[in-house]
Amino acid sequence: MKKISYLLGLLAIGTALTFNACTKDTETETERESILPSSFRIDIPSSISSTELNRSTTDDVLNGNDIYGHLRNFIAVGEESGRIVESIIFAINVYHINQAMSINYTSDEDNRQKNLVVVENVTFEGKTYEFKLTVTDALSEGNADGGKALQVFWNRSPIEGISILKPYNINRTENTTQQNAIFRVDYSENSSFGYDKHMIVSIADLSNDNADNYYVDNLKMFVGKTGDIIEVYGNSNHPNANFFTNDTGFDWAFVASSDRTENIGVAEVGLPSNMLNSSDRAIILDTNSLRNIFNDQIIEMGYAQADVDNYLQNTEAPGYFNNGGFVQGGTAPTTDDYSVIKSRIDNLTPYNPTDIRNLSIAFD
Repeated sequence: MKKISYLLGLLAIGTALTFNACTKDTETETERESILPSSFRIDIPSSISSTELNRSTTDDVLNGNDIYGHLRNFIAVGEESGRIVESIIFAINVYHINQAMSINYTSDEDNRQKNLVVVENVTFEGKTYEFKLTVTDALSEGNADGGKALQVFWNRSPIEGISILKPYNINRTENTTQQNAIFRVDYSENSSFGYDKHMIVSIADLSNDNADNYYVDNLKMFVGKTGDIIEVYGNSNHPNANFFTNDTGFDWAFVASSDRTENIGVAEVGLPSNMLNSSDRAIILDTNSLRNIFNDQIIEMGYAQADVDNYLQNTEAPGYFNNGGFVQGGTAPTTDDYSVIKSRIDNLTPYNPTDIRNLSIAFD
């Protein structure tokens, strides 16, 4: 597999979104407290989230960083999505969004007019929210997508909400090759999943603008936080990917648990077909473990089992990480440090690969 820097580049669409002009309902708005959420993401330890990837595979041994390094990349993509959404919300806060209101402004990014509307007491996907904020590209409001660039639904206490982002409608200058890409972040500080807080990052309809066989079109990732424990599971869909044979179309499925204070992590990776229709953890991560898939494909090519075992020696599950990334697979470097998070990953299951292959995201 290759780096996914092009995807990370796509996410860098506006961490400091700015506006030139606007209109406000009253001058007294600037004196009121903002109603926008004060947070909308969870930080993930660098042990399991990183944009860096050090490749060191030899002809004889597949290095663990070539396997688990991609896991850290995919998690970093999800984390960055949450960061971008939160940054845009903070940037909009310059206008003291404190009640139902309308604003129009000219974006510094693409010099196009954007319209911003805040309404109260709305229902989305069967849940009622105090507020909904919608940003549209004014000249595109007649398009099928309504020109929608950003929608945020949220409640203030406890903070929970949904944010949907279409980069092309936010910045027509930077995102011309990704006109259909759309992101979604679900965030809650009243988690129904047994955590103190959680976020779910979904990305759909990315195009293969780099002609990369291993490109990602869809991705979904769950992040849960309780105290210093942060757990992640999810999948990315790679429709054109193939490895040692001509079998094409794979789902990169993963689970990981980490300790933020110690900056260590434990993870498992599966590589099922993206046509697999199963939510069974054993099928996704054990039967279709990365080691099993690679082993079967290399054996099919005619190599001896002893040579294959040597080549795949670093793919034993689970993988162990510290602040420098992958440490080793199969056996914990220090049992005491990793025992708690190792026991927790057995309760984590990725999403159904078919659901990720068919993932779609829509605005209200």
